[in-house]
Amino acid sequence: CRHPESRVIDSRASDDSQAIRRRRECPQCSRRFTTIETASLQVVKRSGAIEPFSREKIIAGVGKACQGRPVGEDDLALLAQQVEESIRSTGVSQIHAHDIGLTILDPLRRLDTIAYLRFASVYSNFETLEDFEEAIAVLRRDAPPTA
Repeated sequence: CRHPESRVIDSRASDDSQAIRRRRECPQCSRRFTTIETASLQVVKRSGAIEPFSREKIIAGVGKACQGRPVGEDDLALLAQQVEESIRSTGVSQIHAHDIGLTILDPLRRLDTIAYLRFASVYSNFETLEDFEEAIAVLRRDAPPTA
């Protein structure tokens, strides 16, 4: 009936806690319907432009760093999900694109150290060989001992 008002009968969080499912009823015609509500996450680009968060962009960007590495599409999708969950858990509605890149670093480091170095060289602004050597020294220091 397109009545602008409705009343909430029941609310439940989705399994991944990223959305809220609400059962509603129209006070005019008594029809019931379901709405799914999600919090929008906006990305502030370097230029100042704002766009919606996209897992696909994370997968594409990290995919470039993982080119030629033993990293599958499922690994990239899982990493993008982890990054999104990490960002959403902070409760912010807007995040700078550079901060997303920094958030990617830790899960990527656990996934593949070579891809991590490739990605970090861009996001940490490596300019010299010493920057790479320092990052490699940290990776070696933090690596689990081999038997």
